[in-house]
Amino acid sequence: MTRKLDRGRLVIATHNAGKLREISALLAPYGVDCVSAEELGLPEPEETGTTFVENALLKARAAAQAAGLPALADDSGLSVTALGGRPGVYTADWAERQWFEGEPGRDWYMAMGKVEGLLCQQGPEVDRSCWFSCTLAIAWPEGDEAVYEGRVDGTFSWPPRGTMGFGYDPVFVPNGRSEAFAQIAPEEKHAISHRADAFRKLVAEQFSD
Repeated sequence: MTRKLDRGRLVIATHNAGKLREISALLAPYGVDCVSAEELGLPEPEETGTTFVENALLKARAAAQAAGLPALADDSGLSVTALGGRPGVYTADWAERQWFEGEPGRDWYMAMGKVEGLLCQQGPEVDRSCWFSCTLAIAWPEGDEAVYEGRVDGTFSWPPRGTMGFGYDPVFVPNGRSEAFAQIAPEEKHAISHRADAFRKLVAEQFSD
């Protein structure tokens, strides 16, 4: 039987302000007090996993052990059909600037442009279908763990549109919609996103009576 979260303090193992906002909003109705790894001054562990599950567990375990509190980590990314599922687990890596690309850090417009460039190389009829994956991992300091996975399918659209969201949101149009994720209000996105899909599964198991 999966261990249940107490309605108390939970470390969100991220230094990404956008992810923290989304996760905090999704957990707010359940009386969970979210604090980020960044606020606690916890270092970001190196993501050496080759799957979303491995990386999510790696981050959750590190935060739980360092803080002595239960921790929730998210590992998510964009997979493009015509690119064989890339960037996938390396989604954030594609945004990292190389030494010749400017100051160290992440440039998401550059990352989106890399995907578009590779798609354009395959011609105007290229399959632009893609999907966002999200894995949520909870780890307790005592060693208990739980994992929940979500997905949303859509189309890679160019040029980028919208100012809401983060990461690849400006180029992802979910199936059944005409707007990119970055054009959809946060509360509406929360209902349809890959993260929302994973959270529905988490909530069903963690907060059901």
